[in-house]
Amino acid sequence: MPKRLAALALGLGLISTPAMAQVDLGAGFSVTGSVIGATDYVFRNISQTRNRPAVQGTVELSHETGLYVGAFASNVTFPGTDARQEVDVIAGYRRTISGFTFDISGIGYTYPGYDRQPGQQELSYMEAMLKLKYELDPVTFVGTAAYSPNFFGRSGDGYWLEGGVDVKLPVLDIVLSGRLGYQWIERNARFGAPDYLAYSVYATVPIAYGFSASAGYYGTDISQRECGGLKVCDGRFIAALTWTF
Repeated sequence: MPKRLAALALGLGLISTPAMAQVDLGAGFSVTGSVIGATDYVFRNISQTRNRPAVQGTVELSHETGLYVGAFASNVTFPGTDARQEVDVIAGYRRTISGFTFDISGIGYTYPGYDRQPGQQELSYMEAMLKLKYELDPVTFVGTAAYSPNFFGRSGDGYWLEGGVDVKLPVLDIVLSGRLGYQWIERNARFGAPDYLAYSVYATVPIAYGFSASAGYYGTDISQRECGGLKVCDGRFIAALTWTF
C-alpha cells in the first residue's frame, strides 16, 4: 500500500451503538454483544471500506469489579492490499460513580490475512485509551483521549482527543449526538495525511427486541488531494442497523 494510503485503515470505528443489555453468567460475570450492518465503516471519520457497506460484530466479557475484555470484527477494503478483515482485541477497566463513568483500556488493531508486500507498511498497531462520561439527564457529556506509541503505518506517536454530547429527546427515546475530535500524527508523510479535524452529528432510535437504527453525517477537514486523491476522507451520510444482546 502506498504511504499516502496509510490514513485509510484506522480500525475500531463503530457508528452509533446503544447501551448493550447484559447476559448474566454468574459469579459476577456478564457478556454483551452486538451485530451491526452499516452503509460504510468509518474510523475517526475516514472510510475503511472505500465507501462501501460493512458488517460488524462486537462481544465483551465483563466482571462486576469493572474489569473487561472484548473484541471487534469488520470487513475492510484498502486499495493496493489484500487486507479484507479487521479484528481488534481490547482489555480494560470501567467504573461508574454518581453518574460519572471512566473507562481505561488497551486496544490491539489487527488485520488477519494481510500479506505485507515490499514497500508496504505494517497495518497492526496498539493504542491506549481513556473514555469519560457524565450523565446529567437528559444530557450526557463524553470525552475520549487515545495514544499510540507507533500509530498506523508505523507513523510514530499518534494522539486523539474528542469531546461530545448526547441528548435524549422525549419523543421515541431518540438520542441526538454530536462529536468533535482531532488527530495528531508524528510522521504525517508516512501516515499519508496531515493532522486533521473530525466532526459528526447523528441520531439513534431504539426500535424493539434489541434493534436500533442510527443515521448521521461524518466529516473531516482533509481534502481529496491530501487523502491520496480518494474520496474516503470526504464527508458522508451513514446509516446503520444494530442488534444488541
